[in-house]
Amino acid sequence: MAAPCFLGWDFSTQQLKVIAIDEHLRVIYEDNVNFDKDLPEFKTQGGAHVHSDRLTVTSPVLMWVKALDMILEKMKSSGFNFSQVRALSGAGQQHGSVYWKKGSIQILKSVSPELPLHHSLKACFAVSNSPIWMDSSTASQCSALEDAVGGAQHLANITGSRAYERFTGNQIAKIYNQNPEVYAQTERISLVSSFAASLFLGAYAPIDYSDGSGMNLLQIWEKVWSAPCLDACAPGLVEKLGNPVPSHSVLGSISPYYVQRYEFNPDCKIVAFTGDNPASLAGMRLQEGDIAISLGTSDTLFLWIQEPTPALEGHILCNPVDSQTYMALLCFKNGSLMRERIRNECASGSWDEFSKALSSTVAGNNGNLGFYFDVMEITPEAVGIHRFNSDNQKVLNFPKEVEIRALIEGQFMAKRIHAEKLGYKVMPKTRILATGGASHNKKILQVLSDVFNAPVYTIDTANSACLGSAYRAIHGLVAETNVPLADVVKLAPEPRLAVTPTAGAEELYRPLLKRYAELEQKVIYNPTSSCHTK
Repeated sequence: MAAPCFLGWDFSTQQLKVIAIDEHLRVIYEDNVNFDKDLPEFKTQGGAHVHSDRLTVTSPVLMWVKALDMILEKMKSSGFNFSQVRALSGAGQQHGSVYWKKGSIQILKSVSPELPLHHSLKACFAVSNSPIWMDSSTASQCSALEDAVGGAQHLANITGSRAYERFTGNQIAKIYNQNPEVYAQTERISLVSSFAASLFLGAYAPIDYSDGSGMNLLQIWEKVWSAPCLDACAPGLVEKLGNPVPSHSVLGSISPYYVQRYEFNPDCKIVAFTGDNPASLAGMRLQEGDIAISLGTSDTLFLWIQEPTPALEGHILCNPVDSQTYMALLCFKNGSLMRERIRNECASGSWDEFSKALSSTVAGNNGNLGFYFDVMEITPEAVGIHRFNSDNQKVLNFPKEVEIRALIEGQFMAKRIHAEKLGYKVMPKTRILATGGASHNKKILQVLSDVFNAPVYTIDTANSACLGSAYRAIHGLVAETNVPLADVVKLAPEPRLAVTPTAGAEELYRPLLKRYAELEQKVIYNPTSSCHTK
């Protein structure tokens, strides 16, 4: 008999990806369909349509279905043996929503194996263009939701985040406000993740706790829908959403459609799909106390948290691999472009010179601190360049090497301060997993290690959501017996140790972190809007 394997899917913004791994966690197959290139008839750019108001952003639902048909046909023609797949799971871009028309469940259950899925399902969607995470057209709905529950902080205390324009509850409220007849025709609302799972299940798949935490609708503590939030968005919403489930749930066996058309094993299990960020946490194999930092155009932090304290920035989500704990996401807009501008101005455009300047200055920068925000930052809400000397007096400029260290120390101190605001604690076993462009620069990583007083490892995350989905497919089969994901993925390649903290770093940075947090209050911009787009 063929050796068993597991599939991980990623329905992301620009493409659909699939990975197959064997029992030793080795990747044995991967493929993708690029929406713009491979499905030009949908006329997307970057997998989406930006509408004329520049705020509304959608993707065609049938494009996602057709991409699945296309990738399965590619796998079939390459000779992929579907009968060896024991379980599959997947990820979807977070926050996007799909609206199934009344009667669609019957069609989904009885699709003909003679036809590609997109033929059978073309009349199933009440909304043909799904709102996605790039949409920022729901400012009025966000304000209404926050008002209904007693303010932004109160909403964050319930759902893990204040009202965000891309979050699904606000998108549902907009559809109900603007097209009540469309809302009335809708029998089920799925997230992109649970929609994709439904395609494999041949029935409506439930929303999982982790992706459900990105809707402004789920009580993240009790893991049930919040009645006040649902009522503030639209009537009769609880029936349209179905009950949320733990992220490791086995939803059932694969639909007969796939058995007949592609020769899947009828016992192949479908494990709940989740959001792309939660799936990445699984793919990066974060454990309790760990932080993953993606140092890219924007810098993103993934945190594993035991006891979160929701704040007005960042997001708390249910942890996809341990439903007793939480994960947090923090996004910092001024990432690599800010580092590159200071490199160009202060180090002749050379990373080598930049690194030498970092090495030539002392940790703590003799008390000189800086805030560097070329574009409006979201964590915290501030803009501009603000420099302070050791007496907390504002200064106009720093010497070049002081500027370089102030930038890097400032960026990492902000990350630690805001992570701790959300309830994160650096533990003796904490590892920082770094990825993205700047993770190749050891001198930058040394500052990161010193500021957090934790070792920094580097990881490859090219396919972390896909890989995480395949890991979760294996985990789902044993999760009911309380086997942790870490045990399931022991054979996966270990992250590479890059740097360890310098002796005395914690004592040096503790007072600086306190000063930095106090100075940050001075540079915060006072926004007029209560709503957040990113």
